[in-house]
Amino acid sequence: MYKLHFYEDPGHGWLKVPKALLRLLEIEDQISAYSYQRGDFAYLEEDCDYSTFQAAMNKTGREFDLINHVSRERSSKIRSYEHYSYKAPKCQFTREMQL
Repeated sequence: MYKLHFYEDPGHGWLKVPKALLRLLEIEDQISAYSYQRGDFAYLEEDCDYSTFQAAMNKTGREFDLINHVSRERSSKIRSYEHYSYKAPKCQFTREMQL
């Protein structure tokens, strides 16, 4: 069972998910730029990317609990993080692979 944090400000909400879990679920390339990232975590926006994550978790039989953090008075600092972007790993060719 995963324990994940959901952050909400007056205008939006995000689910904090380890990027390693997105890779494990094979959805790291399906997350939009409406989500954010910082360090080893992605902050999935609540409207679309959260649903993509939830569907992948359900499909693989994984469960998670939410720990909610709500701020009704001010914008979340998550809005200042870098927008999510996925960069596929580069394949390193060796001479043997080219022959």
